[in-house]
Amino acid sequence: MYFQHIYDKSLAQGSYFIGCQKAGVAAVIDPKRDVDTYLDIAREQKMQITHILETHIHADFLTGSRELAALTGAKMYLSDEGGPEWQYEFDHVGLRDGSIIQLGNLEFRVLHTPGHTPESISFLLTDKPAGDVPVMLFTGDFVFVGDIGRPDLLEKAAGMKGTQEPGAHQMYASLKKFSALPPYVQVWPGHGAGSACGKALGSVPSTTTGYELERNWAFRYNDDEAGFVEYLLADQPEPPKYFAMMKKLNKADRPLLLKVPTLQALEKDELQAALNKGYKLIDTRDKTTFAAGYIPGSINVQHNNSFNTWAGWFLDYQTPFIILADPSELDEITRKLMRIGLDNIYGYIPSVKVWEDAGGKLEKEQVISLDEFKDLYQHDAIQLIDLRGATEYKAGHIKGADHVFVGSLPENMNRISKDRKVVIHCQSGDRATIGYSLLAGKGYRNVLNFSEGMNKWLQEENPVVN
Repeated sequence: MYFQHIYDKSLAQGSYFIGCQKAGVAAVIDPKRDVDTYLDIAREQKMQITHILETHIHADFLTGSRELAALTGAKMYLSDEGGPEWQYEFDHVGLRDGSIIQLGNLEFRVLHTPGHTPESISFLLTDKPAGDVPVMLFTGDFVFVGDIGRPDLLEKAAGMKGTQEPGAHQMYASLKKFSALPPYVQVWPGHGAGSACGKALGSVPSTTTGYELERNWAFRYNDDEAGFVEYLLADQPEPPKYFAMMKKLNKADRPLLLKVPTLQALEKDELQAALNKGYKLIDTRDKTTFAAGYIPGSINVQHNNSFNTWAGWFLDYQTPFIILADPSELDEITRKLMRIGLDNIYGYIPSVKVWEDAGGKLEKEQVISLDEFKDLYQHDAIQLIDLRGATEYKAGHIKGADHVFVGSLPENMNRISKDRKVVIHCQSGDRATIGYSLLAGKGYRNVLNFSEGMNKWLQEENPVVN
């Protein structure tokens, strides 16, 4: 058996390439959309990709199953569980609880494991030449390292009211199937630490059934279903805005993107014309560089591991947008955007010089130090805005701070004063710079960024309330 774990750090998303070397065939589980990665592996291993498997209709990324099928001729093996509302709307081989998939000498048995979503399935792998006992379980968003999938996304992200509590009860029942497996089975989940698909995911890539039964919080509620449901639904992180679109696109027949696009460099007149049309400009530079001089109206979403998550909060799927980035980073940026279906890239500019050459003036961010913030704070002359998530805010915040999660800031501009000085902050400054750029783009000139944020505040042993 050949096995390779492919991990996308930007979405904390894992996919899997599993091959039968004797038969020269391979399967890919939960592929990302830039599928050249799997084609390269298949070529290197002299295998043909014949099977494409998905654990469920994903919300956090746009799968590459249909692209990979179009390029290889492989069949897609997808869940037919969950009822009429949870059926894929394109041709596939339907799977149900107990279905068997043969891949050369390898065998996958399907377990229906609802809870995260009604149609969720897991794949139990047996390597037949090595023995008749299962050796690996691919769980998708069912069981993670140290955590389990959240059942509230359908309600919070996709607007499907009344689904989170039934989902939590389904999850409780599904965990019984997991508990019945041999303790030595390797568990390979769909996500790791940093994913919004759970609240306490571990950072190691895999685990075992036995280890999770001992250490995962979810198995401490064996005789307390009500307590399990309450804990599972409490304090889940805010689901990114783009999740609702992923649910729609992963289920429907959609246009395919069979290769990574090459972006067009924009001339100064093209840039100005696009901005006049209302196209957003995403500035991917480091927050410090952005603060020193930025194009008015641009949004600072730094090119780091959180880039596509934050881009998904502030870009829509209809309006073209522009990227400001170093040309050496364009391929990686484009891949990250296409993984969540943001294909409407109008073009890019390599620096702010394009704007300056057109006669445009740069703006500078108003960043303040801890001492400057303390002086303003002690004189009670400001509105203080905490841009962190709700769970972070509840765990401890600066007294008097109003909470406005940065992802919801565009819908909550009316909560930000235009009459007083406003100081914004987050944990370490990344989200605060996003917030500053959003507010500046809406004409706020009274905003100061305490960029050092809660990290510096706590480091200096200043008080918090909760």
